[in-house]
Amino acid sequence: MRMNKLVSVLIVFSLLMIIPAATLGRALYDQDNIKDRYTYATASPAFCIAAHNVGKIVLGVNNNGTFGTGFAAGSTSDCFTGSLVLSCEYPKNTGSQYLFAGAFWIGAVVGRDTLVSVGADGWQQTREFFPDESPFGEMEYRSIIDPAKPEYDGAISEQDYIAIYTDTFTTGVSGIDNDIVDGRPHQPLYIEVTQRSFSWSYPYAEDFVLFDYAIKNIGVEGLSKVYMGVYVDADVKTDGSDEGFDDDVCGFLYSYPNEYGDCIFDDTVFIAWIADNDGDMEGGGLLSTPVPHVTATRIVRTPSDSLEVSFNWWVSNGTTSLDFGPRMKSGNFRDLGFGQLGTPEGDRNKYDFLRNREFDYDQVYTGTISASDPTWLYPPQTIAQDISNGYDTRYLLSFGPFNIDPGQTLPISFAYLAGENFHSTATASNAEDNLDNNYNPDAYYDNLNFDDLSLNAMWASWVYDNPGVDSDDDKYFGELRQCCKDSLPLDTMDTIYDPEDPEVIVDIVLLDTVYWTWEYFVCDTFWYRGDNVPDFQGASPPPAPASWSSTTDKYGNPISVNSVRVFPEVGKLTVRWNGLRSETTRDVFSRQYDFEGYRVYIARDERETSYTLLASYDVEDYNKYVFDITNNTWKLTETPYPLDSLRCLYGDSIDGDPCKDTLFDPEYYSRSNPLITVDDSGDVVTIYFEPQDFNRSILGNYPDATTPIMKVYPEQAYPSSLTPDSADTSELTEEGFLKYFEYEYTIENLLPTVPYYINVTSFDYGSPASGLGSLETSKTNLSVNAYPLTSSDEVEAQDLEVYVYPNPYRINGNYIEDGFEGRDADYYIPDRMRRLHFANLPAKCTIKIFSLDGDLIREIDHDKDPSDPTAMHDEWDMITRNTQRIVTGIYYWVVEAKNGDTQIGKFVIIM
Repeated sequence: MRMNKLVSVLIVFSLLMIIPAATLGRALYDQDNIKDRYTYATASPAFCIAAHNVGKIVLGVNNNGTFGTGFAAGSTSDCFTGSLVLSCEYPKNTGSQYLFAGAFWIGAVVGRDTLVSVGADGWQQTREFFPDESPFGEMEYRSIIDPAKPEYDGAISEQDYIAIYTDTFTTGVSGIDNDIVDGRPHQPLYIEVTQRSFSWSYPYAEDFVLFDYAIKNIGVEGLSKVYMGVYVDADVKTDGSDEGFDDDVCGFLYSYPNEYGDCIFDDTVFIAWIADNDGDMEGGGLLSTPVPHVTATRIVRTPSDSLEVSFNWWVSNGTTSLDFGPRMKSGNFRDLGFGQLGTPEGDRNKYDFLRNREFDYDQVYTGTISASDPTWLYPPQTIAQDISNGYDTRYLLSFGPFNIDPGQTLPISFAYLAGENFHSTATASNAEDNLDNNYNPDAYYDNLNFDDLSLNAMWASWVYDNPGVDSDDDKYFGELRQCCKDSLPLDTMDTIYDPEDPEVIVDIVLLDTVYWTWEYFVCDTFWYRGDNVPDFQGASPPPAPASWSSTTDKYGNPISVNSVRVFPEVGKLTVRWNGLRSETTRDVFSRQYDFEGYRVYIARDERETSYTLLASYDVEDYNKYVFDITNNTWKLTETPYPLDSLRCLYGDSIDGDPCKDTLFDPEYYSRSNPLITVDDSGDVVTIYFEPQDFNRSILGNYPDATTPIMKVYPEQAYPSSLTPDSADTSELTEEGFLKYFEYEYTIENLLPTVPYYINVTSFDYGSPASGLGSLETSKTNLSVNAYPLTSSDEVEAQDLEVYVYPNPYRINGNYIEDGFEGRDADYYIPDRMRRLHFANLPAKCTIKIFSLDGDLIREIDHDKDPSDPTAMHDEWDMITRNTQRIVTGIYYWVVEAKNGDTQIGKFVIIM
């Protein structure tokens, strides 16, 4: 999403203040099946993998110097949630995968020796970083989402993961093999890495994960000529597919034009990127989901400003003649030892790549390198164009040198980011036309779109180090840029000034009278880079209602209740939420109460694009635009004004008090009909007003309502205390929430037999003066899954009978095609997507399914909290306890409640 930014002296300041055993045994391609993880039997490191999934990008991180799942060790289930971790899915819940794995590399000279330690090398399955044993080596989780939870303390982002690992193993652990070049055991650098990774769901920060490393020398020898690098093997493809890893292309983007207010500058984005060659835009079927986007790495902090940077890419392959990467013709050309030109195996080769100061040409240009090229080695012509058209490519982005003395710690920070619409439907044949049929890499590039990737790279650097913010109080705020516009005529002005007397305003109704005015080199200065002190901060929306998950009951006893609660009925869902934190939390940067309103969403699955806005509420306020005579532009420099404030400022005096002017209407004074008044200094000013958002501020409880959202307790006075356990008990709900902040909205005419995802977001008014739009909490995070069926409490109260649907179940019922099954499936495997549903269940019971002969087919333990809006429902995947697909027949079911009550029924399966 590109954001429009108004030029302002403090535009960015304001925005962020609120804001390889040789070649033997190789396969033709480095496929996933030969990238299996090792089993660690001789040591017990506390391996852990966790998922950054609050934003649009989903990225797995490990505590062994790697990210993604390809180089993970141990389980691939999130060690905090137990859920399966995806390597890098983008956008979230689409099934599009953009990463096999990435790894941290570091090399140094120790004495007279050249040593390298890697999280993984992608070829030999080398693993040289390990966490400590449990509990010392376990990852730590923190989050700013809920202040009532213990992980809130010390949190930086909505999802922080902290890991510590070292390279001190030499032998005895699988993954540490002899150096394939030198034939000796691994020689550690003796470093300890503290890795912190951060992610956010905010619109400007949802497309990247920031990594922050602290590299400490825990050995007794100094490390000199140290180089660090990030290694990435993407394998862009659809999740679950075995195809797609062998057509990646990569390159390096030095700079790209980004918008700064009204001006466009070439930003030094400095990113290594990798993508599918054509985005698979024309693929058909669920297993050929397009992958039109792009991922990249941007270094945002190094231990020194004056470093050598290298970008190397190569294709690893089991056949030496196909193992290729760009190589310079310089006198420093290095023989990699096994006849290949691409994969750097062994410490000495890896170190050479880390420090070679090469910037490889972009992969699609491989076929353009001629035999007479003065810089680059002539690629083998049997593979040059094939490689240009995409291959199993990986890259290394590295920098150095610097020294790390014993006990010293040095930092490095980078962003792993994504950008949308690198390829588009309109250019689906781009790769075929320009990399295959008629080789023309320049034309290929003309059809690529780096806009979103570059914008996200800019935001990643700004969140890391806020421009215009003096973080260490040394009076240095970062770097400035000046944007000057050439002189130009302005013949379209809403307010027209007499050129003979600029103070005299001509009646703007006389549209046939147009005076030409000129701007001469109008300049604005603004911050575009920070003070080199990391902030890891950005503007944030008010806390989402669902983030208030801990409270107390009316007796002061601590309980845990999600503020967003869904109360089901047949065909109907009533959503209730509490806005205490949303409405009373200051923005951490602006220190203002910038709450604007709520939005209620519904979806049939968890993809963000599936969510539909049902209702919204926002406070009534207006933006004030003032005409700047000097620049001949309208300026927005203040936060929105409530209606009462504008009446007091600009209303007609009634009994000496303009605040009594109830007829004052800001919307009357539009851009074509501005308000001309005198300010406190006696200067004539021209003003117009625009609503902030839609001003749907009259709740459904009242006449002339502009929103169906209602207050649950419309007569409740403002609470005596904003701390529930200090408030009067009459001010609290049974759950312990403050009544004054309770809202609800009823969703009717729903299908009772299908699940819905419900969420309530909060949003602010952004920073209109600096061009940062309204920020809204995530639609997908903390959503509530519910069935519009009789609630479990009512099932028990009315003693309702359990029933099964669809009954009979028919294989030709088109349930998957019609969206009744498989909407949340990870893979398109029909036999694993079928569902038989049980409704009117007790909240806690056991479901048993028998054949007519009395054989137990499957047993399901149904154990849910009665307040869960899915407590009355469960489902069977129609797979037997022996993991076989069910067959046609008549079956019995038995539901036994915890109190011993039993119900029996039958259903029919027609396969």
